[in-house]
Amino acid sequence: MTSVSPQKPHQKARALKPTSRRPAKELCSECGLCDTYYVHYVKEACAFINQQIADLEQQTHGRSRNLDEPDDWYFGVRQDMMAARKTEPIEGAQWTGIVSSIAIEMLNRGLVEGVVCVQNTAEDRFQPMPVIARTPEDILAARVNKPTLSPNLSILEQVEQSGMKRLLVIGVGCQIQALRAVEQQLGLEKLYVLGTPCVDNVTRAGLQKFLDTTSRSPDTVVHYEFMQDFRVHFKHEDGSEETVPFFGLKTNQLKDVFAPSCMSCFDYVNSLADLVVGYMGAPFGWQWIVVRNQRGQELLDVVQDQLQTQPVMSQGDRHAAVQQSIPAYDKGVTLPMWAAKLMGVVIERIGPKGLEYARFSIDSHFTRNYLYTKRQHPEKLEAHVPDYAKRIVDQYELPPS
Repeated sequence: MTSVSPQKPHQKARALKPTSRRPAKELCSECGLCDTYYVHYVKEACAFINQQIADLEQQTHGRSRNLDEPDDWYFGVRQDMMAARKTEPIEGAQWTGIVSSIAIEMLNRGLVEGVVCVQNTAEDRFQPMPVIARTPEDILAARVNKPTLSPNLSILEQVEQSGMKRLLVIGVGCQIQALRAVEQQLGLEKLYVLGTPCVDNVTRAGLQKFLDTTSRSPDTVVHYEFMQDFRVHFKHEDGSEETVPFFGLKTNQLKDVFAPSCMSCFDYVNSLADLVVGYMGAPFGWQWIVVRNQRGQELLDVVQDQLQTQPVMSQGDRHAAVQQSIPAYDKGVTLPMWAAKLMGVVIERIGPKGLEYARFSIDSHFTRNYLYTKRQHPEKLEAHVPDYAKRIVDQYELPPS
């Protein structure tokens, strides 16, 4: 096990001081750990310096992935999966509000004393502002994704100073890997981790470039998501919705907009969270829920009576679409909008759905990220790419480096 050993919080606080150093350099995902005195542990904890998912899965879930089981390659350690949606959605939530509802119930029932989540600044709806929420109102103020790099772990010092002993953290894969590596340092009696799948985050400037090149009205976008129907769905201030087919994105202009950390990430499904709530493994209009351990089941239990659920499903074959997408992305191919819309209609009808869509998305990103890492950081390739990701990538023919 490569995570650090525990010591008393007061000893740690005296020995270490906050710093703005970024040991991961250009691969830094700005998770926030380096903004605290926990920076002392960054070389062990950072997902982009020390990839240790298998060890941390064993620590967190009691086992790591079975590499003889392909579903483990894709979805990680789990004890249950389902599709779900709230019977009474939360107004203003990005989907039906499952994540917000879990956080509120955990607070209201006294199961946790605070929730680490991300609000936005008063000046900018997309500028992330990590907080420790202590009321339902604080949690509701954090609803809707902020698709930019967010320093969630920058509040770890506040957690220690608050004296909290029971905490819920909501975050993405790179943040959660660092959190798990320092978990024993936090002095908590109970830590719950609610994760979301994450891919292709950007800086705030990168987000603006994406909005400007993709949306008909970039200044009025409230939130957006890449959805299972192979379209980007934008919600605007006036309540209107806009869709743009994946294949119509200006890839030639956007190819370099994603953060280098995201281009070298192989934890799309948030392997180390207790419970994961996303969309990509569920039918359109539903959320995909992955219960990884007993703590994850406890999180799901608090909202079980608020949900409509159905079993996960899988349909279609992703392989040809993934293989075709590899050179298309590599060369920055952008289709005319009429062709993109036509291709989108065809693929929506006959393409992968449910868990097969999730595999399509994982395959597409892992092959891309493998090539990026091989080309930009060849010295890191062998140690940085997890074994399960290598097995996924090995299914495809990659272009020469």
